[in-house]
Amino acid sequence: MAEIHRLRDRAGDTEKITVNVGYVDLGHIDLLVREGFYSNRTDFIRTAIRNQLTTHSDAIKQSIVRNTLELGLRHFSRTELETVKAAGRMLRIQVLGLATIADDVTPELARDTIESITVLGALQASPPVKAALSDRIG
Repeated sequence: MAEIHRLRDRAGDTEKITVNVGYVDLGHIDLLVREGFYSNRTDFIRTAIRNQLTTHSDAIKQSIVRNTLELGLRHFSRTELETVKAAGRMLRIQVLGLATIADDVTPELARDTIESITVLGALQASPPVKAALSDRIG
């Protein structure tokens, strides 16, 4: 099994999402912010998400094991992919967190070595590599 690295959310290590919230719920959030329970709306939403993840942590852990997901940060270098190609193997990548493919990986090398890629979180790769793998990203 590959190394597992735990990620901490830092400003540059986050993914932006859009959430539609009803006016009354938004008003409740703004009230809690105004009363000092949270520093801003984002602080409230992040706290709510973390609380839900904690509530469901056992189910998450079981699903990670059941689906054989790598947890955290997984980086694929050109050297690693060249080694995989030389061995005549193909990778089935499954990551919960952040998967990165090095900038010096060519689209051809990616197609020759990556059979499928599933990322629950974020995938960072060059646009040409993402395009080359588009039919393999699930």
